[in-house]
Amino acid sequence: MRPIRIALLGCGTVGGGVVKLLLRNRDKYERMLGAPVQLAAVADLRVKLVAALGVPAKLITTDAAEVVTRPDIDIVVELFGGYEPARALIMQALAAGKDVVTANKALLAEHGGEIFREAGKRGLAVGFEASVGGGVPIIRTLREALAGDRQRAAYGIVNGTCNYILTTMTENGVEFDAALADAQDKGLAEKNPALDVEGHDSAHKLCLLVTLAFGVMVKPAQIYTEGITRITQADIAYARELGYAIKLLAIGKDADGAIEARVHPTMIPQRHLLAGVGGAYNAIYIHGDALGATMYSGLGAGEMPTATAVVADILEIARHRLAEGSARAHAFGFPIRLMKNASVKPMDDVVCEYYLRFMARDKPGVLGTIASVLGRHGLSIASVIQKGRGASQTVPVIMRTHGAPERSLKRALAEIRRKKIVQSAPAFIRIEEKL
Repeated sequence: MRPIRIALLGCGTVGGGVVKLLLRNRDKYERMLGAPVQLAAVADLRVKLVAALGVPAKLITTDAAEVVTRPDIDIVVELFGGYEPARALIMQALAAGKDVVTANKALLAEHGGEIFREAGKRGLAVGFEASVGGGVPIIRTLREALAGDRQRAAYGIVNGTCNYILTTMTENGVEFDAALADAQDKGLAEKNPALDVEGHDSAHKLCLLVTLAFGVMVKPAQIYTEGITRITQADIAYARELGYAIKLLAIGKDADGAIEARVHPTMIPQRHLLAGVGGAYNAIYIHGDALGATMYSGLGAGEMPTATAVVADILEIARHRLAEGSARAHAFGFPIRLMKNASVKPMDDVVCEYYLRFMARDKPGVLGTIASVLGRHGLSIASVIQKGRGASQTVPVIMRTHGAPERSLKRALAEIRRKKIVQSAPAFIRIEEKL
């Protein structure tokens, strides 16, 4: 059979891994498909870097726009990242009749509607398994393996950098800055880590998880996003004392059309499977009506785990091309024309339990005043820890509340601040007790 010819745009860390797999496993892929998978072009400005991977000079180009419209190309693999020129090149490739594979979660979260509509109109595929969870096959699992069920909730540890930092803080007893520096030294965090530690990378991935799980489109601007930069060693210690671990979770829930979509540090019971996911690993925990709870875990980033997901998309699309099938149009498992934009519940309306940490003045009646204000706003107290009585002018007071809307919590904390019985802004972390 005729070969499937691949154009690779971008040959950085993940692109280099794709090249290695395509060259290393070419015989296996040909046996699987009954036809060769050929690397026909690699577009990258770093010509020497690409050549060092064993790519013949005649296949290397700096002109990505020319490559995506070449008649001999079947699948365009976009690994440039960012919004432009990635979006324009993908649209050009689709207009030219090429299937597309990408790991670009930010692009798909912001411009996925445009891209998937164009692909659907032309009966083409957009493979994006590598965009969430690296090598964890969650996209295909939600779209196909779990398609017979109705999903109710998805909880994701989907940023390896943040999970590594929180794990380091928990296991080594260090503060955020030291754990971040360690992650940077090991190459697990960027020099400018804001996209990861402020939660935006997780929010991009949550957009895709929500669409796959619930069949509605959501944009990053609709997702409440909070990072891990304010988590302290004290919070981790008190969480442990209360029986919890702190994780940065991407949370999506569907209560009969009432969609929650939020990213923030979350306390979860130490006994829960997600609490044991450490280091740079990712995990996605899914609740379905029929199947119940399942979890999918593995390395969420890095050269070879992510490249494995990219090549899996290439092989899936190649099978359809060789079979001349039409099952390539529904990237999310739903016809794009039938999908609606999500109506996301405002964060103020979301009901959570809360961990609260006050630095309260060490005076009689302060604890009672705090409890009274919380009760007046509908927050009942489940447990209290008070440490260091008489040791200083202020003492830490730790409370865990029962469930209440976030609006009520904000109003209560604002009133407590006005009473000037606490030294600084109270810290709070949301709790998911029943994942």
